[in-house]
Amino acid sequence: MIKEYIASNKDRFLSELFDWLRIPSVSADSRHKGDVRKAAEFLKDKLSNAGVDMVEICETKGHPIVYAEKIVNPSLPTVLVYGHYDVQPADPINLWTSGPFEPVLKEGKIYARGACDDKGQVYMHVKAFEAMMKLNLLPCNIKFMIEGEEEVGSDNLGLFVKDNKSKLKADIILISDTALISLEHPSITTGLRGLSYMEVEVTGPNRDLHSGVYGGAVANPINTLCAMIASLHDANGKVAIPGFYNKVAELTAKEREALNEAPFDLNDYKKDLDINEIKGENGYTTLERTGVRPTLDVNGIWGGYTGEGAKTVLPSKASAKISMRLVPNQVSAEITELFTKHFQKIAPPYVKVKVTAHHGGEPAVTPTDSAAYRAASHAFEEVWGKTPIPTRDGGSIPIVALFKRELGLDTVLMGFGLDSDAIHSPNEHYGVDNFLLGIETIVTFYKHYAKK
Repeated sequence: MIKEYIASNKDRFLSELFDWLRIPSVSADSRHKGDVRKAAEFLKDKLSNAGVDMVEICETKGHPIVYAEKIVNPSLPTVLVYGHYDVQPADPINLWTSGPFEPVLKEGKIYARGACDDKGQVYMHVKAFEAMMKLNLLPCNIKFMIEGEEEVGSDNLGLFVKDNKSKLKADIILISDTALISLEHPSITTGLRGLSYMEVEVTGPNRDLHSGVYGGAVANPINTLCAMIASLHDANGKVAIPGFYNKVAELTAKEREALNEAPFDLNDYKKDLDINEIKGENGYTTLERTGVRPTLDVNGIWGGYTGEGAKTVLPSKASAKISMRLVPNQVSAEITELFTKHFQKIAPPYVKVKVTAHHGGEPAVTPTDSAAYRAASHAFEEVWGKTPIPTRDGGSIPIVALFKRELGLDTVLMGFGLDSDAIHSPNEHYGVDNFLLGIETIVTFYKHYAKK
């Protein structure tokens, strides 16, 4: 029944999703504030049409949250669906093969910013709910909380959760904002890394200087910044900030062995990324480096003249944005403080340093022995014909730890993207098969969860 409904409505589902993807809801760019709201209003209308009892746009100090609910019977289990409708900036635009907000379908994949992260995955839940309503298959209560600030740190969602605990009362959180190992190897994410996101500014002279007149006599902030950044890792690939690893939860040999049982081909990995060799912390596999070890990476760096042609300038300032992915037991505020003090300490006397903390979030590990996890596993078994593999995800969804702390609720991370979907990169895409199978699997999850 559900397969037939999805198949007969496939074109409409995709057309609606394409309309949503055309809205450039970039939360990080104030120029798109109106677009972010437009995306929220689009979602509100689609949830209303799908059959919720109530839906509202909840204002925050930043971008709004879309909340909706369908209460079948208060005595039945309640699932709270979380996701986000904001998207990353599309830069660099010139590397896209089609317009980032002009969705196209190529070789079975939807190409657009937000196709996978997270509009495409959120819309699976909207259409799964619609299908259950149309076919009278909804076996429990559903609440939706879809925010517009995930890509900028979810600053206002925490306050919303604290102020609306009664409204958000549920039995489990369901999120689709993670990835599968592959279509051949379905998986459920059981752990996420935390995040500490920083910006640094190094200042030398009080103005840009002629590099011929002053070069060799005055410190170049770009050179200095590069040297400081290079010192943040040691020769073994470890982060060289004192105290950085003090609270890291080390996996046992048995846990490491289990983690590395997930299907992974290093040659395919390198071929997909067009790299000759991998690099990371010594003594750990690629799956460990990306899932259970903390990291530090420069996300952007700028200074001086970067326009066309040449300009022989010794710049006044140089800046960089740096993110640190955190693992269980690390605390984002503590890591932010450690980074700030260390970066200021290593600054040579011929420059001034400014360190700004942007946002952070805590790592999270979700249980695999809960009724909700078993329901998700059974759903994959029924729809995909295979038992999903539990995996650790290298990305961050800070709200997962907040849900546990404020609402006392565990989360099921049932994502349907792929690591190759180029989220946060040019040419982000999402497979149509992933989208349609995701809808079916979500419906099947509810069937099994209602039996708990």
